[in-house]
Amino acid sequence: MEQTPIGTPVGVDDPYDHAGRCDHLTGDGKCRLAREYADRNPEFARERARFDYECVAADEDCEFRDCPHYASTTNGRECTRCGIEEVRMAHDSSARPLLEEHHLSYGNRDGDDPSHEITVALCRWCHTKVHKSFARIDDDAAPDPEAIAAREARRTKELEEMGFQSARERADDE
Repeated sequence: MEQTPIGTPVGVDDPYDHAGRCDHLTGDGKCRLAREYADRNPEFARERARFDYECVAADEDCEFRDCPHYASTTNGRECTRCGIEEVRMAHDSSARPLLEEHHLSYGNRDGDDPSHEITVALCRWCHTKVHKSFARIDDDAAPDPEAIAAREARRTKELEEMGFQSARERADDE
């Protein structure tokens, strides 16, 4: 199993099995990194410019892992392992997020062999289980009861802030 730089497991054998499309890929198949951030790697930008900034992986014979600047980072909307959704509290900046970014592969800009940054979203309960070798990313898992309780507490608080009343509460008021 793959490991972090400090030796804890990342929960997968091959990070690319869980990687999504490249963060630098535009809707029209171009490489945003080469077009907008040429100063990061001028040689790569010049090469892509020769091909009208077309993504390296856009070729049918290539995969994203063939690009030296491939990165796939999470949008953090739900846990990859158990599926629990994030509920953020708009007016409580001290509330710890339910979801955390988990690295399957760390980006490395040093050396000749490129290492791609690949992350997924995990709830903090699944994140702990993966790093302590109790679980893998691709396990078929239900949300932890504590995770469900935390999510529902946030939803309840959110509804209270909006002044929401259920039909039962409105009937009891009459």
